[in-house]
Amino acid sequence: MENINKIKTMSIWIFIIPFVSINLCLFISINHSLLESTIFSVDQIGRSRFTIPYIDGGVSISRTVRTYPTYLIFKPAMFVTAIFLIKYWIKNNVLFKKIENKNNKNNKFLFFGVSSAVFLILHSIFLGIEYENSFFSFLRRFVLLGFIIFEIIAQSLLVRTIIKVKSNIINLINKKILILKIILISTLIIVAFLSAPILNSSEFTHFKHGLEWNYFVGVIAFYLLTFFFWKKQKN
Repeated sequence: MENINKIKTMSIWIFIIPFVSINLCLFISINHSLLESTIFSVDQIGRSRFTIPYIDGGVSISRTVRTYPTYLIFKPAMFVTAIFLIKYWIKNNVLFKKIENKNNKNNKFLFFGVSSAVFLILHSIFLGIEYENSFFSFLRRFVLLGFIIFEIIAQSLLVRTIIKVKSNIINLINKKILILKIILISTLIIVAFLSAPILNSSEFTHFKHGLEWNYFVGVIAFYLLTFFFWKKQKN
């Protein structure tokens, strides 16, 4: 099962790269004075007072990462993450096709997983582009929403596939981590439905910012769990 070791490696990078990049951007935004009078002086929009947005929702992810110089970190990080995502879903598709003996049929999670990566690439391209056009604004929101929805669907379908073939891979996996994956996906889905009315409101700004940061970590935490889910295989 060489694919398992590759999936483990890719999954940990899919967690580390976006997590480190987004929090590094937050650090720069809060400590903008450190870069004052340098070529990396932080744009006024991207500057923030001290905040722990995971708790107080003091600043949005968008404001933190879309201005100079933080987009120099965030955009490349998202492109690299998207490439890893595409490879991750392809490798999982190959692995489970072998397990299920259905070499002529792709798993449904492949489409949603690769599509989510494409949406992430598009989101990175549009990020920071200011263009006063209602259609363009709608397109940016649609792309971001598409990434989240397709990512959650892909993760859900993968977990469902794992549950279906669990008896065939019982010696390769950590059953406790599978339970955590189920809890995580269920929580993300429930939170998405419950928070939808609030997200459409112009109020509760700090709550929406806090939700944004925590939800982002929740989505990528799936890949951290993947790293611990599979037992390392000998070549």
